[in-house]
Amino acid sequence: MSKGAPVRLAELAAALSLGIDLGFGQPMEHVLRQCLIALRLAEALGLGAEERSTVYYTSLLVNVGCHTDAHEQAKWFGDDLKMKSGKYEGEMPARGTRPPAKALLALGAGHPPLHRFRLGLEFMLFGHRELSGMISHHAAIARVLAEQLELPEAVQVAVGSSYERWDGQGWPGELGGKEVPVAARLALVAEFVEVAYRVGGLAAVKKLARERSGGQFDPAISDLLLDDGAALLAGIESVAAWDAVIGAEQALTLVVTGDKLDAALTALANFVDLKSPYFLGHARAVGALAAEAGARAGMAEVEVTLLRRAGLVHGFGRLGVSNAILDKRGPLGPGEWERVRLQPYLTERMLCQSETLAPIARLAVQHRERLDGSGYPGGLGGARLPREARFLAVADAYQSMREPRPHRAALSAEQAASELRADVKAGLYDAEAVDAVLSAAGHRVTLRRDGPAGLTLREVEVLRLVARGLSNKEVAERLFISPKTVANHVEHIYAKIDATNRAAASLFAMQHGLLPEEEFPVRLPAAAV
Repeated sequence: MSKGAPVRLAELAAALSLGIDLGFGQPMEHVLRQCLIALRLAEALGLGAEERSTVYYTSLLVNVGCHTDAHEQAKWFGDDLKMKSGKYEGEMPARGTRPPAKALLALGAGHPPLHRFRLGLEFMLFGHRELSGMISHHAAIARVLAEQLELPEAVQVAVGSSYERWDGQGWPGELGGKEVPVAARLALVAEFVEVAYRVGGLAAVKKLARERSGGQFDPAISDLLLDDGAALLAGIESVAAWDAVIGAEQALTLVVTGDKLDAALTALANFVDLKSPYFLGHARAVGALAAEAGARAGMAEVEVTLLRRAGLVHGFGRLGVSNAILDKRGPLGPGEWERVRLQPYLTERMLCQSETLAPIARLAVQHRERLDGSGYPGGLGGARLPREARFLAVADAYQSMREPRPHRAALSAEQAASELRADVKAGLYDAEAVDAVLSAAGHRVTLRRDGPAGLTLREVEVLRLVARGLSNKEVAERLFISPKTVANHVEHIYAKIDATNRAAASLFAMQHGLLPEEEFPVRLPAAAV
């Protein structure tokens, strides 16, 4: 991939949408088809080109925030992917209503009865309040991503309103009727219509439109489906969704290249890393370390650029792995390991349809391959494993060791280096790559200790631990203070950074360089990439 090759913003949004499909237990291209349905409905309503462009990006990004509290979803309901897949089995709940009975029955799924009983009591005491704010949070954080991708204000507003209902009983419940942006209304209808049509055909779509007209759905859009549903949905099940969506982009000038592409990939990487508190800032750190190691080893600028970008995207496939697996404290079973082993493959599938992103995908998919052929997903080794892939694999391994994981604490720099050198002797890693990565890591510097937004040094420490998913009690034990003091700190932190939950606090920490706790001095070529 050329360092200056432009990428259409639509390709980035569409690629991310494939991961969102996996997170909802839907087949890939569900979001792409819902985008096409929304565009057909927009045309039938007579919307102009600018409004259709807003519909386009809103439809692609409507559920992009739904994985950001997957850690909490898995805590309460077990498999977060399975839980979210039930979204389309009934109507989106109105604000203020009790959680569906099916959700309550799933509390603590996969755990022994005593654990489920304790979790149920905990949920009744305060967990239900955490759950009630999730949907509003998903829309708010999706709007943040739209802003970071520099999409128009109209798209940001529509994405932030994407869970509002026509009857005013949606989330956060600030809008109703025609106050809800038309792009948000269309995206909401299209999302449910795509599933209904795929599962039950036109009859299911018309039933859906009749039942939800005037409640969840705009009656005018429901009438369109009732009157012209057959024509509006004709061929949608067999269309080449990726090509059709990219070809339907209304604003062809929305392209990113060079440092803007790196910024866009970093924004997407940060959002993907929000899925688990154990991976906060991981992608950005791997990209920086791999690029610096490549530069030290004398790689060409284009190779260094490719390494950095592959490091940024290498974890996208985690969107298709349940947090019941990613955040599991005990050993993984054989079936769980198979899901983990799919993660690099899913990353490649998300990116490979874009001609300009495909070279990044071909490198990123190899980040878990090993020199002796024992890695995955392809079992590549020896001469079949390119030099850049060897560097990326070591950078990912070193950074992973330096971060906490559910089953272990973070390793020290010395411990990580010792393990990598032992793995070289065992034939797992390339000696040149390990030497280059360790050389780059030797120049790690501790990040600033004073906090942004007026955070004190202690509040920065508390924020980092809370973002990692530790409870107030666990933070208190780690910092040798009382849980009450931790609670006071958290309250003050959230007020200062304008956050209401862990996911929002985690995003703030990553955006302001507080996670991961160390960074690399990356050298960029004078000619901007």
